[in-house]
Amino acid sequence: MTEFSSIGQKLGGPSGIQELMEDLGQALSSDPAMRMLGGGNPAAIPEVQSLWRDRWAELGADPAQLDRTLLNYDPPGGSPAFREAMADFLRRTCGWECAAKNIVVLPGGQTAFFYLFTLLAGQDGKRKIVFPITPEYIGYANQGLHPAAFHACKPLIETRENNEFKYRIDFDQLDLGNDTAAVCLSCPTNPTGNVISHDEVMQLRSMTRERGIPLILDQAYGMPFPGAIYVDWQPLWDEDMIVSISLSKLGLPGVRTSVIVAHEKIATALANMNAVMALANGNIGQAMLRPLLAGDVLPKLAREVIQPFYRQRAAFAAGLLHDLLGGKVSYGLHVQDGAFFLWLWLKDLPITSAELYQRLKQRKVLVVPGHYFFFGLDEPWAHRDQCLRITFSQSPEIVREGLEIIADEVIALTHGK
Repeated sequence: MTEFSSIGQKLGGPSGIQELMEDLGQALSSDPAMRMLGGGNPAAIPEVQSLWRDRWAELGADPAQLDRTLLNYDPPGGSPAFREAMADFLRRTCGWECAAKNIVVLPGGQTAFFYLFTLLAGQDGKRKIVFPITPEYIGYANQGLHPAAFHACKPLIETRENNEFKYRIDFDQLDLGNDTAAVCLSCPTNPTGNVISHDEVMQLRSMTRERGIPLILDQAYGMPFPGAIYVDWQPLWDEDMIVSISLSKLGLPGVRTSVIVAHEKIATALANMNAVMALANGNIGQAMLRPLLAGDVLPKLAREVIQPFYRQRAAFAAGLLHDLLGGKVSYGLHVQDGAFFLWLWLKDLPITSAELYQRLKQRKVLVVPGHYFFFGLDEPWAHRDQCLRITFSQSPEIVREGLEIIADEVIALTHGK
Protein backbone atom coordinates (compact mmCIF):
# COMPACT_ATOMS: atom_id res chain seq x y z
CA MET A 1 0.00 0.00 0.00
CA THR A 2 1.33 3.44 -0.93
CA GLU A 3 2.45 5.52 2.05
CA PHE A 4 1.64 9.20 2.20
CA SER A 5 3.96 11.92 3.42
CA SER A 6 3.14 13.70 6.68
CA ILE A 7 1.71 16.64 4.71
CA GLY A 8 -0.11 14.19 2.45
CA GLN A 9 -1.70 12.55 5.48
CA LYS A 10 -2.73 15.92 6.86
CA LEU A 11 -4.27 17.26 3.65
CA GLY A 12 -5.50 13.91 2.33
CA GLY A 13 -7.14 12.74 5.54
CA PRO A 14 -10.54 13.55 7.04
CA SER A 15 -11.24 17.06 8.31
CA GLY A 16 -14.11 19.23 9.41
CA ILE A 17 -14.39 21.04 6.09
CA GLN A 18 -14.22 17.74 4.19
CA GLU A 19 -16.99 16.27 6.36
CA LEU A 20 -19.13 19.38 5.87
CA MET A 21 -18.74 19.41 2.09
CA GLU A 22 -19.18 15.64 1.83
CA ASP A 23 -22.43 15.76 3.79
CA LEU A 24 -23.70 18.65 1.70
CA GLY A 25 -22.86 16.91 -1.55
CA GLN A 26 -24.38 13.59 -0.50
CA ALA A 27 -27.57 15.23 0.72
CA LEU A 28 -27.98 17.34 -2.41
CA SER A 29 -27.48 14.35 -4.71
CA SER A 30 -29.18 11.51 -2.86
CA ASP A 31 -31.33 12.76 0.03
CA PRO A 32 -33.68 15.58 -0.96
CA ALA A 33 -35.53 15.23 2.35
CA MET A 34 -32.46 16.42 4.28
CA ARG A 35 -32.93 19.86 5.84
CA MET A 36 -29.74 21.65 4.92
CA LEU A 37 -28.93 23.85 7.91
CA GLY A 38 -25.22 23.14 7.90
CA GLY A 39 -23.55 24.69 4.87
CA GLY A 40 -22.54 28.18 3.87
CA ASN A 41 -24.39 28.27 0.56
CA PRO A 42 -25.95 31.64 -0.20
CA ALA A 43 -29.73 31.81 -0.33
CA ALA A 44 -31.62 31.77 -3.61
CA ILE A 45 -32.52 35.48 -3.65
CA PRO A 46 -34.66 36.14 -6.76
CA GLU A 47 -33.17 39.56 -7.58
CA VAL A 48 -29.63 38.21 -7.27
CA GLN A 49 -30.35 35.13 -9.35
CA SER A 50 -31.96 37.30 -12.00
CA LEU A 51 -28.84 39.47 -12.19
CA TRP A 52 -26.56 36.49 -12.78
CA ARG A 53 -28.92 34.91 -15.31
CA ASP A 54 -28.89 38.19 -17.22
CA ARG A 55 -25.10 38.37 -17.17
CA TRP A 56 -24.88 34.74 -18.30
CA ALA A 57 -27.23 35.51 -21.20
CA GLU A 58 -25.21 38.59 -22.13
CA LEU A 59 -22.03 36.51 -22.24
CA GLY A 60 -23.70 33.89 -24.41
CA ALA A 61 -25.08 36.52 -26.77
CA ASP A 62 -21.63 37.98 -27.47
CA PRO A 63 -19.59 35.31 -29.28
CA ALA A 64 -16.37 37.33 -29.24
CA GLN A 65 -16.56 37.92 -25.47
CA LEU A 66 -17.59 34.33 -24.81
CA ASP A 67 -14.67 33.03 -26.86
CA ARG A 68 -12.24 35.27 -24.98
CA THR A 69 -13.65 33.97 -21.70
CA LEU A 70 -13.57 30.29 -22.56
CA LEU A 71 -10.59 29.92 -24.90
CA ASN A 72 -7.83 31.89 -23.17
CA TYR A 73 -5.67 31.64 -20.08
CA ASP A 74 -5.46 34.77 -17.98
CA PRO A 75 -2.24 35.66 -16.16
CA PRO A 76 -2.05 33.76 -12.84
CA GLY A 77 -2.90 36.91 -10.87
CA GLY A 78 -6.10 37.50 -12.82
CA SER A 79 -7.25 39.43 -15.86
CA PRO A 80 -5.43 42.81 -16.04
CA ALA A 81 -8.69 44.50 -17.06
CA PHE A 82 -10.54 42.93 -14.14
CA ARG A 83 -7.84 43.92 -11.66
CA GLU A 84 -7.95 47.52 -12.91
CA ALA A 85 -11.73 47.56 -12.67
CA MET A 86 -11.68 46.07 -9.16
CA ALA A 87 -9.09 48.58 -7.94
CA ASP A 88 -11.17 51.44 -9.33
CA PHE A 89 -14.30 50.02 -7.69
CA LEU A 90 -12.59 49.79 -4.29
CA ARG A 91 -11.17 53.30 -4.56
CA ARG A 92 -14.59 54.67 -5.45
CA THR A 93 -16.82 52.72 -3.05
CA CYS A 94 -14.52 52.07 -0.08
CA GLY A 95 -12.03 54.93 -0.31
CA TRP A 96 -9.08 52.54 -0.43
CA GLU A 97 -5.83 53.82 -1.96
CA CYS A 98 -5.22 50.68 -3.98
CA ALA A 99 -4.16 49.97 -7.55
CA ALA A 100 -4.19 46.96 -9.86
CA LYS A 101 -0.79 45.96 -8.44
CA ASN A 102 -2.51 45.40 -5.08
CA ILE A 103 -5.15 43.07 -6.55
CA VAL A 104 -4.74 39.35 -7.12
CA VAL A 105 -7.52 37.02 -8.26
CA LEU A 106 -7.45 33.45 -6.94
CA PRO A 107 -9.59 30.32 -7.41
CA GLY A 108 -11.81 30.76 -4.34
CA GLY A 109 -11.26 32.00 -0.80
CA GLN A 110 -10.36 28.52 0.49
CA THR A 111 -7.45 28.32 -1.93
CA ALA A 112 -6.50 31.94 -1.26
CA PHE A 113 -6.09 31.32 2.47
CA PHE A 114 -4.07 28.16 1.93
CA TYR A 115 -1.69 30.23 -0.19
CA LEU A 116 -1.61 33.03 2.39
CA PHE A 117 -0.97 30.79 5.38
CA THR A 118 1.71 28.85 3.48
CA LEU A 119 3.36 32.05 2.27
CA LEU A 120 3.45 33.67 5.71
CA ALA A 121 3.76 30.79 8.20
CA GLY A 122 5.46 28.07 6.14
CA GLN A 123 5.86 24.47 7.22
CA ASP A 124 8.56 24.45 9.90
CA GLY A 125 6.42 25.58 12.86
CA LYS A 126 8.64 28.57 13.62
CA ARG A 127 6.00 31.12 12.56
CA LYS A 128 2.34 31.23 13.55
CA ILE A 129 -0.92 32.65 12.29
CA VAL A 130 -2.71 34.13 15.31
CA PHE A 131 -6.51 34.16 15.48
CA PRO A 132 -7.37 36.83 18.06
CA ILE A 133 -10.81 35.39 18.74
CA THR A 134 -12.17 31.87 18.57
CA PRO A 135 -14.34 30.19 17.26
CA GLU A 136 -13.22 30.81 13.68
CA TYR A 137 -13.92 29.51 10.18
CA ILE A 138 -13.86 25.72 9.87
CA GLY A 139 -12.07 25.91 6.51
CA TYR A 140 -8.90 27.36 8.06
CA ALA A 141 -8.47 24.52 10.54
CA ASN A 142 -6.47 22.08 8.42
CA GLN A 143 -4.62 24.60 6.26
CA GLY A 144 -1.53 24.98 8.43
CA LEU A 145 1.30 22.81 7.14
CA HIS A 146 2.71 22.37 10.66
CA PRO A 147 0.77 21.36 13.79
CA ALA A 148 1.95 24.55 15.51
CA ALA A 149 1.08 26.87 12.61
CA PHE A 150 -2.03 28.30 14.32
CA HIS A 151 -2.62 29.90 17.68
CA ALA A 152 -6.12 30.95 18.73
CA CYS A 153 -7.19 33.07 21.68
CA LYS A 154 -10.21 32.40 23.87
CA PRO A 155 -12.75 35.21 23.77
CA LEU A 156 -14.39 37.14 26.54
CA ILE A 157 -18.07 36.17 26.66
CA GLU A 158 -20.32 39.19 27.12
CA THR A 159 -23.82 38.23 28.26
CA ARG A 160 -26.83 40.10 26.90
CA GLU A 161 -30.56 40.08 27.58
CA ASN A 162 -32.91 37.46 26.14
CA ASN A 163 -30.38 34.61 26.35
CA GLU A 164 -28.01 36.32 23.93
CA PHE A 165 -24.25 36.75 24.21
CA LYS A 166 -21.34 38.17 22.24
CA TYR A 167 -17.71 37.14 21.93
CA ARG A 168 -15.17 39.92 22.48
CA ILE A 169 -11.41 39.94 21.83
CA ASP A 170 -9.51 39.56 25.10
CA PHE A 171 -6.72 42.02 24.40
CA ASP A 172 -5.17 41.34 27.82
CA GLN A 173 -4.44 37.79 26.66
CA LEU A 174 -3.51 38.62 23.05
CA ASP A 175 0.26 38.33 22.89
CA LEU A 176 1.90 38.74 19.51
CA GLY A 177 5.29 37.14 19.99
CA ASN A 178 8.28 37.29 17.68
CA ASP A 179 7.02 34.09 16.02
CA THR A 180 3.75 35.70 14.88
CA ALA A 181 3.56 35.80 11.09
CA ALA A 182 0.13 37.45 10.79
CA VAL A 183 -3.12 38.05 12.63
CA CYS A 184 -6.24 36.76 10.92
CA LEU A 185 -9.99 36.96 11.48
CA SER A 186 -13.19 36.78 9.50
CA CYS A 187 -15.60 39.70 9.78
CA PRO A 188 -18.49 38.98 9.99
CA THR A 189 -17.14 35.88 11.65
CA ASN A 190 -17.97 32.47 10.31
CA PRO A 191 -19.45 30.67 12.37
CA THR A 192 -20.90 33.17 14.85
CA GLY A 193 -21.85 36.18 12.73
CA ASN A 194 -19.78 38.29 15.13
CA VAL A 195 -18.56 41.70 13.93
CA ILE A 196 -15.74 43.31 15.86
CA SER A 197 -15.92 47.05 16.39
CA HIS A 198 -14.00 49.71 14.50
CA ASP A 199 -11.99 50.39 17.67
CA GLU A 200 -11.03 46.72 17.93
CA VAL A 201 -9.91 46.67 14.29
CA MET A 202 -7.81 49.78 14.89
CA GLN A 203 -6.25 48.24 18.00
CA LEU A 204 -5.38 45.08 16.08
CA ARG A 205 -3.98 47.15 13.22
CA SER A 206 -1.83 49.11 15.67
CA MET A 207 -0.48 45.90 17.22
CA THR A 208 0.32 44.26 13.88
CA ARG A 209 1.88 47.41 12.44
CA GLU A 210 4.14 47.67 15.48
CA ARG A 211 5.27 44.09 14.82
CA GLY A 212 5.66 44.65 11.08
CA ILE A 213 3.21 41.87 10.24
CA PRO A 214 -0.05 41.93 8.25
CA LEU A 215 -3.58 42.00 9.62
CA ILE A 216 -5.74 39.69 7.49
CA LEU A 217 -9.48 40.38 7.28
CA ASP A 218 -11.64 37.76 5.59
CA GLN A 219 -14.66 39.66 4.23
CA ALA A 220 -16.46 36.73 2.61
CA TYR A 221 -19.80 37.83 4.13
CA GLY A 222 -19.01 41.51 4.58
CA MET A 223 -18.04 44.64 2.71
CA PRO A 224 -17.98 45.75 -0.04
CA PHE A 225 -20.11 42.78 -1.10
CA PRO A 226 -22.24 40.80 -0.36
CA GLY A 227 -22.80 43.20 2.55
CA ALA A 228 -24.51 40.69 4.88
CA ILE A 229 -23.63 42.81 7.88
CA TYR A 230 -26.27 44.28 10.19
CA VAL A 231 -24.27 46.81 12.22
CA ASP A 232 -22.47 50.01 11.27
CA TRP A 233 -19.08 49.01 9.91
CA GLN A 234 -16.59 50.78 7.67
CA PRO A 235 -14.42 48.57 5.43
CA LEU A 236 -10.73 49.28 5.98
CA TRP A 237 -7.59 48.55 4.00
CA ASP A 238 -4.05 49.82 3.76
CA GLU A 239 -0.80 48.19 2.67
CA ASP A 240 -0.26 46.79 6.17
CA MET A 241 -3.47 44.79 5.78
CA ILE A 242 -4.65 41.92 3.61
CA VAL A 243 -8.36 41.82 2.74
CA SER A 244 -10.11 38.86 1.13
CA ILE A 245 -13.28 39.41 -0.92
CA SER A 246 -15.29 36.51 -2.33
CA LEU A 247 -17.83 36.15 -5.13
CA SER A 248 -19.35 33.09 -3.45
CA LYS A 249 -21.74 34.80 -1.05
CA LEU A 250 -22.71 37.24 -3.79
CA GLY A 251 -24.52 34.28 -5.35
CA LEU A 252 -21.63 32.80 -7.34
CA PRO A 253 -20.10 29.96 -5.27
CA GLY A 254 -19.83 27.82 -8.38
CA VAL A 255 -17.37 30.10 -10.19
CA ARG A 256 -14.76 29.74 -7.38
CA THR A 257 -13.38 33.26 -7.60
CA SER A 258 -11.90 35.43 -4.86
CA VAL A 259 -10.00 38.69 -4.72
CA ILE A 260 -7.12 39.48 -2.37
CA VAL A 261 -6.15 43.11 -1.76
CA ALA A 262 -2.62 43.38 -0.36
CA HIS A 263 0.77 45.03 -0.58
CA GLU A 264 2.26 44.57 -4.06
CA LYS A 265 4.93 42.21 -2.71
CA ILE A 266 2.29 39.88 -1.25
CA ALA A 267 -0.03 40.15 -4.26
CA THR A 268 2.85 39.25 -6.59
CA ALA A 269 3.89 36.28 -4.45
CA LEU A 270 0.31 34.95 -4.37
CA ALA A 271 0.06 35.25 -8.16
CA ASN A 272 3.35 33.35 -8.50
CA MET A 273 2.05 30.63 -6.17
CA ASN A 274 -1.11 30.38 -8.24
CA ALA A 275 0.98 29.81 -11.38
CA VAL A 276 2.59 26.81 -9.66
CA MET A 277 -0.54 25.41 -8.02
CA ALA A 278 -3.32 26.19 -10.49
CA LEU A 279 -1.67 27.70 -13.59
CA ALA A 280 -4.43 30.31 -13.93
CA ASN A 281 -7.84 31.26 -12.58
CA GLY A 282 -11.22 30.49 -14.01
CA ASN A 283 -12.34 33.32 -16.26
CA ILE A 284 -16.10 33.10 -15.87
CA GLY A 285 -16.41 34.78 -12.47
CA GLN A 286 -14.31 37.72 -13.59
CA ALA A 287 -16.25 38.02 -16.85
CA MET A 288 -19.58 37.93 -15.00
CA LEU A 289 -18.59 40.59 -12.48
CA ARG A 290 -16.39 43.02 -14.38
CA PRO A 291 -19.06 45.15 -16.15
CA LEU A 292 -20.88 45.60 -12.83
CA LEU A 293 -17.82 47.13 -11.15
CA ALA A 294 -18.15 50.34 -13.14
CA GLY A 295 -21.42 51.57 -11.60
CA ASP A 296 -23.52 51.36 -8.46
CA VAL A 297 -25.15 47.99 -9.18
CA LEU A 298 -23.21 45.95 -6.62
CA PRO A 299 -23.32 48.42 -3.69
CA LYS A 300 -27.03 48.97 -4.35
CA LEU A 301 -27.67 45.21 -4.54
CA ALA A 302 -25.84 44.68 -1.24
CA ARG A 303 -27.55 47.62 0.46
CA GLU A 304 -31.11 47.25 -0.82
CA VAL A 305 -31.51 43.51 -1.46
CA ILE A 306 -28.94 41.21 0.14
CA GLN A 307 -28.54 42.86 3.54
CA PRO A 308 -32.29 43.29 4.21
CA PHE A 309 -32.97 39.74 3.03
CA TYR A 310 -30.51 38.11 5.41
CA ARG A 311 -31.31 40.48 8.26
CA GLN A 312 -34.98 39.49 8.05
CA ARG A 313 -34.06 35.79 7.85
CA ALA A 314 -31.77 36.20 10.86
CA ALA A 315 -34.52 37.82 12.92
CA PHE A 316 -37.00 35.10 11.88
CA ALA A 317 -34.67 32.24 12.78
CA ALA A 318 -33.47 33.76 16.06
CA GLY A 319 -37.01 34.60 17.14
CA LEU A 320 -38.20 31.09 16.38
CA LEU A 321 -35.32 29.48 18.27
CA HIS A 322 -35.93 31.69 21.30
CA ASP A 323 -39.61 30.65 21.22
CA LEU A 324 -38.70 26.96 20.96
CA LEU A 325 -36.03 26.88 23.68
CA GLY A 326 -36.94 29.73 26.01
CA GLY A 327 -37.72 28.54 29.54
CA LYS A 328 -37.05 24.91 28.59
CA VAL A 329 -33.24 24.62 28.52
CA SER A 330 -30.23 26.75 29.43
CA TYR A 331 -28.85 28.17 26.20
CA GLY A 332 -27.21 31.18 24.60
CA LEU A 333 -27.54 32.58 21.09
CA HIS A 334 -24.81 34.79 19.68
CA VAL A 335 -26.03 38.24 18.68
CA GLN A 336 -26.84 38.60 14.99
CA ASP A 337 -24.22 41.03 13.66
CA GLY A 338 -23.97 39.53 10.18
CA ALA A 339 -23.41 36.45 7.95
CA PHE A 340 -25.86 33.56 7.47
CA PHE A 341 -25.69 31.66 10.75
CA LEU A 342 -27.13 31.10 14.19
CA TRP A 343 -24.47 30.17 16.74
CA LEU A 344 -26.19 28.20 19.49
CA TRP A 345 -24.57 27.55 22.87
CA LEU A 346 -26.21 24.63 24.70
CA LYS A 347 -24.91 25.09 28.21
CA ASP A 348 -26.28 21.88 29.79
CA LEU A 349 -26.02 19.54 26.81
CA PRO A 350 -25.34 16.05 28.26
CA ILE A 351 -23.56 14.89 25.09
CA THR A 352 -21.06 16.61 22.80
CA SER A 353 -22.19 18.70 19.86
CA ALA A 354 -20.50 16.12 17.61
CA GLU A 355 -22.82 13.43 19.00
CA LEU A 356 -25.80 15.77 18.68
CA TYR A 357 -24.83 16.37 15.05
CA GLN A 358 -25.05 12.62 14.36
CA ARG A 359 -28.43 12.35 16.10
CA LEU A 360 -29.81 15.27 14.11
CA LYS A 361 -28.46 13.81 10.89
CA GLN A 362 -30.52 10.70 11.57
CA ARG A 363 -33.56 12.99 11.85
CA LYS A 364 -32.80 14.58 8.46
CA VAL A 365 -31.30 17.82 9.78
CA LEU A 366 -27.74 18.84 8.88
CA VAL A 367 -25.91 21.29 11.14
CA VAL A 368 -22.20 21.74 11.92
CA PRO A 369 -20.89 20.70 15.35
CA GLY A 370 -19.02 23.48 17.11
CA HIS A 371 -15.77 21.75 18.02
CA TYR A 372 -14.40 22.11 14.49
CA PHE A 373 -14.27 25.90 14.88
CA PHE A 374 -12.04 25.94 17.97
CA PHE A 375 -8.71 24.95 16.38
CA GLY A 376 -5.46 26.50 17.59
CA LEU A 377 -6.26 26.49 21.32
CA ASP A 378 -3.46 25.44 23.66
CA GLU A 379 -5.75 23.73 26.17
CA PRO A 380 -9.12 21.94 26.26
CA TRP A 381 -12.28 24.03 26.66
CA ALA A 382 -15.66 22.46 27.37
CA HIS A 383 -17.41 25.30 25.56
CA ARG A 384 -16.19 23.96 22.21
CA ASP A 385 -18.37 20.85 22.60
CA GLN A 386 -21.51 22.80 23.55
CA CYS A 387 -22.09 24.79 20.34
CA LEU A 388 -23.74 24.34 16.94
CA ARG A 389 -23.61 26.37 13.75
CA ILE A 390 -26.98 26.55 12.02
CA THR A 391 -27.54 28.32 8.72
CA PHE A 392 -30.77 30.19 7.99
CA SER A 393 -30.22 30.72 4.25
CA GLN A 394 -32.66 27.95 3.28
CA SER A 395 -36.39 28.63 2.86
CA PRO A 396 -38.32 29.67 5.99
CA GLU A 397 -40.24 26.38 5.84
CA ILE A 398 -37.06 24.28 5.92
CA VAL A 399 -35.52 26.49 8.61
CA ARG A 400 -38.66 26.16 10.75
CA GLU A 401 -38.79 22.38 10.37
CA GLY A 402 -35.08 22.05 11.13
CA LEU A 403 -35.15 24.29 14.20
CA GLU A 404 -38.20 22.47 15.58
CA ILE A 405 -36.37 19.14 15.30
CA ILE A 406 -33.20 20.61 16.86
CA ALA A 407 -35.22 22.03 19.76
CA ASP A 408 -37.09 18.75 20.25
CA GLU A 409 -33.85 16.78 20.36
CA VAL A 410 -32.10 19.22 22.69
CA ILE A 411 -35.01 19.46 25.13
CA ALA A 412 -35.37 15.67 25.24
CA LEU A 413 -31.65 15.17 25.84
CA THR A 414 -31.43 17.88 28.49
CA HIS A 415 -34.35 16.39 30.43
CA GLY A 416 -33.10 12.85 30.06
CA LYS A 417 -35.89 11.57 27.82
